[in-house]
Amino acid sequence: MPADDTAGTDPRPARPSAGGRFRAAVPPFTAPSFAPPPLALPGVPTGAARPPGPPGTALRGRAAVRRAPAARGGSGGPRARLPRAPRGNRVRRMYERARRAWDRPLTAYYLIFGASLLLTVLGLVMVYSASMIKALELSLPGSYFFRKQFLAAVIGAGLMLLASRMPGKLHRALSYPLLVGAVFLMILVQVPGIGHAVNGNQNWIYLGGPFQLQPSEFGKLALILWGADLLARKQDKRLLTQWKHLLVPLVPVAFMLLGLIMLGGDMGTAIILTAILFGLLWLAGAPTRLFGGVLAVAVALGFLLIKTSPNRMSRLACIGATDPGPGDQCWQAVHGIYALASGGWFGSGLGASVEKWGQLPEPHTDFIFAITGEELGLAGTLSVLALFAALGYAGIRVAGRTEDPFVRYAAGGVTTWITAQAVVNVGAVLGLLPIAGVPLPLFSYGGSALLPTMFAVGLLIAFAREDPAAKAALAMRRPGVRWKTMRRRVKKRPSGER
Repeated sequence: MPADDTAGTDPRPARPSAGGRFRAAVPPFTAPSFAPPPLALPGVPTGAARPPGPPGTALRGRAAVRRAPAARGGSGGPRARLPRAPRGNRVRRMYERARRAWDRPLTAYYLIFGASLLLTVLGLVMVYSASMIKALELSLPGSYFFRKQFLAAVIGAGLMLLASRMPGKLHRALSYPLLVGAVFLMILVQVPGIGHAVNGNQNWIYLGGPFQLQPSEFGKLALILWGADLLARKQDKRLLTQWKHLLVPLVPVAFMLLGLIMLGGDMGTAIILTAILFGLLWLAGAPTRLFGGVLAVAVALGFLLIKTSPNRMSRLACIGATDPGPGDQCWQAVHGIYALASGGWFGSGLGASVEKWGQLPEPHTDFIFAITGEELGLAGTLSVLALFAALGYAGIRVAGRTEDPFVRYAAGGVTTWITAQAVVNVGAVLGLLPIAGVPLPLFSYGGSALLPTMFAVGLLIAFAREDPAAKAALAMRRPGVRWKTMRRRVKKRPSGER
């Protein structure tokens, strides 16, 4: 065997050097090379074969560093691109990040506050735009209705702040005086000389000057708070498993309120109050047979009330109408569709509506959604619907995550109220439901509707803050301290020091 002075040190077979292999693999190139000079190793003369290493590595000192993968068709180097992550992984990461943000403890709190604030502000803008021509027709200043709505919004903001800071025990204690006061005012509406009729419905009380009050709007809030407190106390005593405790006295009191409302002829408000009643029964876990029985009675009474009123029958006949019909009985429904159709994708511009110039009745109250579609287009109407959807989702989330029965019933009742009223109003404008004469919550003109609705939103905010996880997240914020970035603070060094 021939002598080999390296046999005792490394028994592995000798491999070609990394530099030699790459020089053999890459074809000659005439352009000047900008690669750095080869690294000189201690004890190895320049140009000598380097110690063997695994394929695709270059030795730097004693550490083996893997070369960057070659770019498309080229050799590896400092400018070689790393392989991109698959698109599916990036989408999944974005989805996981959005889901984590959606599941944060304060998500419901921010959704309720942000959606209600945006709806109120956008409603003020649209009330000013839609009511200007109506005010001039009545020989009033163009901003007359806007100023009244703005004053109601300011008072409602105070009520919302008050409700959001009140403890739950105070909410429960407030329910009984509120119910008694609402019933008393609804009785006063039927007294001649005190109650006044508007558009054929006697459900208003004048307070002097330009101010008037609709007590039935406060009856919705009273039924929610009183019903939630009643069901919560019965649940604590384990009485809701008996049908008589589930129905009495909740259903009789609700039917009393419905009777007072129907004496004034306000079918739309009665529909919303019925929806609130069924929402409370659903949350209380009413059996299907009991729930279906109460629903059948309500539908039968509603059909009887509609059948005996020619005005309600004409409204029912205008569902899906595309022509005003004989006597222009479907004039309002058809011109609401005209307003939405002429808006297109992005509308004709704020203040540029044509239908509000005497063509569409009630452009700033019941049919403000049609004017929004004409001036802001499909983008504006979808934005309004998205805000209502966010508010409804946040209310359901608050009701579903709490352990307090009063909070669950009250939050569910408020969510049912706002969602059902929005569906009835928008459905009437779209021609899918009969015109019920109910305003769009937080959006339409009307202080009597805005004040109790903003107080109810304050209830949702208070309930969202009372969630244990949300309370812990809010407790971590110290007042007067701004949010800091994730950067690590570095102490300031004297000038000249590096």
